Amino acid sequence: MGRSAVRLVVIWIVAAIALEVSAALIPGVDISNWAAALAAAALLGLLNALVWPFLVRVALPITVLTIGLGALVLNCVIVVLAATILPGFTVSSIWSALGLCLTLTLVNMVVTSALAIDDDDFYYRNVVRRMAKRRGAVSSTDAGVIFVQLDGLAHEVLVRAIRNGDTPTLARWVRTGTHRAMRWETDWSSQTGGSQSGLLQGSNFDMPAFRWWEKETNRALVSNHPRDAAEIERRHSDGRGLLAQGGASRGNVFSGDAPRSSLTMSTVLTRHREGRIGQAYYAYFANPYNLIRTILLAIREIGRERYDAARQRHRDVSPRIERDFSYALLRAWTCVVQRDLQVEAVIGDVYEGRPVVFTDILGYDEVAHHSGVERADSLRVLRDIDRQLARLEKASREAPRPYQIVVLSDHGQSQGPTFRQRYGASLEDLVRQSSAAADIDNSSEGDESRGYLAGSLAEASAGKGSLARLLKRLVPATPDGTGVAPELVVMASGNLGLIYFGQRPGRLTLEEIQEAYPRLIPTLRSHPGIGFLMVHSGRDGTVVLGKEGTRYLNDDRVAGIDPLGLFGPNAAAHLRRTDTFPHAGDIMVNGACASDTSEVFAFEELVGSHGGLGGAQSFPFLLVPSSWPQPSEPLVGAEAVHRYFRLMIGDPTAAGISPRAQETPLARLEAERT
Repeated sequence: MGRSAVRLVVIWIVAAIALEVSAALIPGVDISNWAAALAAAALLGLLNALVWPFLVRVALPITVLTIGLGALVLNCVIVVLAATILPGFTVSSIWSALGLCLTLTLVNMVVTSALAIDDDDFYYRNVVRRMAKRRGAVSSTDAGVIFVQLDGLAHEVLVRAIRNGDTPTLARWVRTGTHRAMRWETDWSSQTGGSQSGLLQGSNFDMPAFRWWEKETNRALVSNHPRDAAEIERRHSDGRGLLAQGGASRGNVFSGDAPRSSLTMSTVLTRHREGRIGQAYYAYFANPYNLIRTILLAIREIGRERYDAARQRHRDVSPRIERDFSYALLRAWTCVVQRDLQVEAVIGDVYEGRPVVFTDILGYDEVAHHSGVERADSLRVLRDIDRQLARLEKASREAPRPYQIVVLSDHGQSQGPTFRQRYGASLEDLVRQSSAAADIDNSSEGDESRGYLAGSLAEASAGKGSLARLLKRLVPATPDGTGVAPELVVMASGNLGLIYFGQRPGRLTLEEIQEAYPRLIPTLRSHPGIGFLMVHSGRDGTVVLGKEGTRYLNDDRVAGIDPLGLFGPNAAAHLRRTDTFPHAGDIMVNGACASDTSEVFAFEELVGSHGGLGGAQSFPFLLVPSSWPQPSEPLVGAEAVHRYFRLMIGDPTAAGISPRAQETPLARLEAERT
């Protein structure tokens, strides 16, 4: 008996056992004997194999617009239909049918996991492949590329995870020589918005942080708010992004000009995208038990989070932050629901033969923010993600074209107690006390994933029905910029702070700030939790102010101790580039970095953070096929990585990139300066 036949028999017996368990536990479910259980399991399998693909194909738009409720109803319909057909099998109500579906899925998960049986590639992958062929899957001998971004994973953490067995799939690729890992360096703003715009669109100019203030419109722009993301992409897109040549964007901030996208913040509000409503999710709903499995795993993730938080409190782990039940729900969404939707969508793209696909898996970044960079629960999420990479590897072998898999991160994270925990006051408090300003607007939202969840709701609200209208009410509205501008605006992205004088147009000079707020600069400059400030002087040009020294960026002169000495050899070049941004803060504040522990003190309430300079946050990784040549120069800045990617994937428009454009942005700026 072949392996597939053995797997089929085992799954059949497991389903029969689950039916017997359900009959004993669920009111309204009755199985007359073991033979009836075997027959019912066989009939359910047959209906799921033959009827389910047709039903879900017809009902897919409704299923997506009802956030999966339609799939649950269809599950129950299949069960009731089987009970109607088969003597000795009784299901008395729709609620009994729902309980039966939950029990079947749970028992199957437990037993197949215990027996190390993976039925992921058995039948329903064939269903997805057949649907892809009907849609005109592209067969080619040219290799496609799957980009998987592991959000927030630093190069040094990846290396330890490979060595310690936390990422067995990635370790196997590296040790067998199919892939190699290398480090790259982010821009000053080490965060997803700027990095992804650079990686996917090829430009992240004038993105000084994850969120920033625009005086001319009197409002903040936040990278992962749908309307803001669409506006940011409009500013940076030239129509030739990384995914423009028939690619797909799944779960990203920006689309890379992909003709197909889902769960992508810049396109979730676009009502006329290529493809039928919900088409990206057919691969997910093709398996009738995927939704129930996701629900059960999400419940488990909520339990894990509550346990992990309690364990940190019990052990008095430091640093740590308080995590409430709402965060547990958000973690379940990020680590399970969105991840499952993304991975299945990518599998569907692979079976359709799309030449390039890019997806950003958020789970590690979200948990590391709240738990810590290498805490047990963060590494467990990383192991879960590694299993998804193995699934993508398996799918790529069954695709109509060969695929190369590239795994990367957009930034790392640096750990430490928050600025408030360490010094008893927030950055906003410090600014308020030293400026005596009457009106300060503050934005230091700590949970990026809340924006992604809002974007997902926005995408699901694309319809015209009552449920779509309800979902629209749940999506946070974008401020319209009307009203009186605040006197000061304090914004935070990790340990990067931006201070704007909202009622004064243009960028204030150091001299103007000192005249209006004489205590502000000295207070910030001398604070032990602040590494340096960047401001523009009308007399000396742009200056970087530290506790015991000043660096004059225009002529690269240092007086006293260099405030950038702890932040790497490219720090000055990073600051010079940001200084050219029209929307850079009037005062740019970078938090301190402990020289002995590399701890940073985030202005947001996060244990693991990123956004500025200091520690591992600036050094993400690329894990590329070994056949890709090593870059001739270190990759510094997301735009440089974009150019490397375009050349490696054989983008026909990449031939137009001049040798000068292939230089890193920092190299160009330094050449122009000298």
